[in-house]
Amino acid sequence: MAITVRIPTPLRTFTGGQDEVQANGGTVAAVIEHLESAHPGIKDRLCDAEGIRRFVNIYVNEEDIRFLDNTETTLSDGDTLSIVPAIAGG
Repeated sequence: MAITVRIPTPLRTFTGGQDEVQANGGTVAAVIEHLESAHPGIKDRLCDAEGIRRFVNIYVNEEDIRFLDNTETTLSDGDTLSIVPAIAGG
């Protein structure tokens, strides 16, 4: 099952500069594990002991996974997973 993962600029050091990579997995959690095996170190930037880091937003086909089933959100072949770092300002 091919999932397109959009990689933000700060994480492209893990993907050799690629802004999109292909991953496999039936859930967001499985895709993150696949990303980690293909691009070691990326998972630590996305997750902590409690799950997805609070300053990382992940969207599946433009829908925030926090409003779906979080990391257990089911994926289908051809879906797009976008990783978007939160931006804070003051």
